[in-house]
Amino acid sequence: MKLSVVIPVHDEQASIAACLDGLTGTLRRHRIPYEIVLVDDDSVDDTGRVALARAAEDPAIRCIRRPPPAGFGRAIRAGLQAANGDVVVIFMGDLSDDPEDVVAYYRKIEEGYDCVFGSRFIRGGSVEHYPPVKLVANRVVNGLIQVMFWTRFNDLTNAFKAYRADVIRECGPYYASHFNITIEMSLGALIRGYSIAQIPIRWSGRTWGSSNLKLREMGRRYLCVLLKTFFEKVLVADDLMAERAAQRAQSDSTPRRAEEPRPLPPAMAEPHKHET
Repeated sequence: MKLSVVIPVHDEQASIAACLDGLTGTLRRHRIPYEIVLVDDDSVDDTGRVALARAAEDPAIRCIRRPPPAGFGRAIRAGLQAANGDVVVIFMGDLSDDPEDVVAYYRKIEEGYDCVFGSRFIRGGSVEHYPPVKLVANRVVNGLIQVMFWTRFNDLTNAFKAYRADVIRECGPYYASHFNITIEMSLGALIRGYSIAQIPIRWSGRTWGSSNLKLREMGRRYLCVLLKTFFEKVLVADDLMAERAAQRAQSDSTPRRAEEPRPLPPAMAEPHKHET
């Protein structure tokens, strides 16, 4: 299976070179076929220049430049549209995620799971340099999600997850424009009954710059996605499951060459030329 790693970045010139070097080195060492889709989300620093230099050295790295308006969710959607692998991993460009955990995700998908959700808060996981206020907010929000969706997964707001490309295709299109896309993707897969593994992961917060996540601004956006998905689960879960089954049957009955990936639909992300 080919792995697509989608990396959304905004003003990450201090970390992106080390991020790409560590990720590509790890994937090569484990002999995993890969592509990296780096989405430069309207950076104003040298992030794009550094990324293009790495892409010139490695043809498996592709760089996409997004115009305004910037938005984490918009960058993710652009990356998903461009990805053509069988497995898709969302990976952060600020060195907070561990490349070895990408390998662990990939191996779990090889076992037959549809998705792999990492958790920093189970035995074997670890968290370093997490701002206390954001850590408390994270635990409160994830605890609420666990109660609402009656699930054991306890780190659903973290973007760093793995999905089969079919899952992304069948759960989309996605609409979130900011960090709320993290729960739009994970809860979308959860309520449709896909097989999901949870494994421990390591996470280290940035020790330079500042995070692009602003709690007050994100609260209403998280709430919107949370309520929408909850009512889908409560009121139309049967329709979602039926739709998933129909999509899977159609996909399985469509002959294609093994090396030819099925493209994601255009509605999965806004075309870049229209994002102004």
